[in-house]
Amino acid sequence: MTLELKSIGKSVGAEVHIHPTDLTLEAGSFNILLGTTLAGKTTLMQLMAGIERPTSGEVWFGGQNVTGVAVQKRNVSMVYQQFINYPNYSVFENIASPLRVARLPAAEIKKRVGDMAELLKLSAMLDRRPSELSGGQQQRTALARALVKDSDLVLLDEPLANLDFKLREELRDELPRLFSDRNCIVVYATTEPTEALLFGGNTATLMEGRVTQFGPTGDLYRQPNDLVSARVFSDPPMNVAPVRKTGSEIVFGGDVRWPAGERFQSLADGEYLFGVRPHHVTPMRKSDAAVPVEGRVLVTELSGSESVVHFEINDIPWVSQSHGIHAFDVGASATLYLDITEAFYFDGEGRRITTAAPQGH
Repeated sequence: MTLELKSIGKSVGAEVHIHPTDLTLEAGSFNILLGTTLAGKTTLMQLMAGIERPTSGEVWFGGQNVTGVAVQKRNVSMVYQQFINYPNYSVFENIASPLRVARLPAAEIKKRVGDMAELLKLSAMLDRRPSELSGGQQQRTALARALVKDSDLVLLDEPLANLDFKLREELRDELPRLFSDRNCIVVYATTEPTEALLFGGNTATLMEGRVTQFGPTGDLYRQPNDLVSARVFSDPPMNVAPVRKTGSEIVFGGDVRWPAGERFQSLADGEYLFGVRPHHVTPMRKSDAAVPVEGRVLVTELSGSESVVHFEINDIPWVSQSHGIHAFDVGASATLYLDITEAFYFDGEGRRITTAAPQGH
């Protein structure tokens, strides 16, 4: 069963929520929608489910046009960040409710609910009402109800956001395995690039209602098509600054320079954008290729395992993220090192430069 979005768009009055989007999701796939808050993730999922009707385009599922088919007539489950449960039902009945609607035998319902409750650590709470549960337990109940249904399409809209850290980590490990033997399509929305990398599968990066890139998660992270996709897939934000290609060198800020290298040697001289993720900007030199830069420290954030330093170079804010504790004095000048082997270069239109062939500007 393949889900196809064919030029799907959604507007409310003059405001565009989703720009025309083409996307194909295959059966048995785990797909991530990655973007900041208000990027359009929830609206796109609601269009997939039939909760929202598009103002343009079509939704096809299993070779059939289901654009006008009500969500109640589709085999779809959706879980939101805000937990939703039936207040007058026990936890058992909340989880069992879609199975009762499907008229499954009582023995099958009991087994499925029991298995799901064990997975989500709800076995001891099956006789309780939602009002007797913590927020995390209520979210687990909502998640269990969606998963127990065995839907063709499962939509998870930041479902782990309200859970405690330990359970969140456990479910991040369990979720892909939970669906590994099912033939459904899973769509998982998140604002966190790290979460997308942990899940793997496929990722669609979203920005302001546009899908900027879609493909295997690792490929998108390592090979973003453009600056927008690269920024979506970087937390803390990617460091971006103008550079100039001059002969065999890349020049940054007038006094910082490094070899263009074989890959960019034949690139036309001119102005470009340079991007590097914060964990490739470190307080200590990690390789011979690292380039030192001087910046003024703005803010430091120290934890037990890492240091985040916000600094300024040529009036441009930068971020360094590194393991361990590295103390800096706010307002003082500090030396940090750029790993230029991990850098991206973009042209004036924000497209990533992937070839050493001369570029026209």
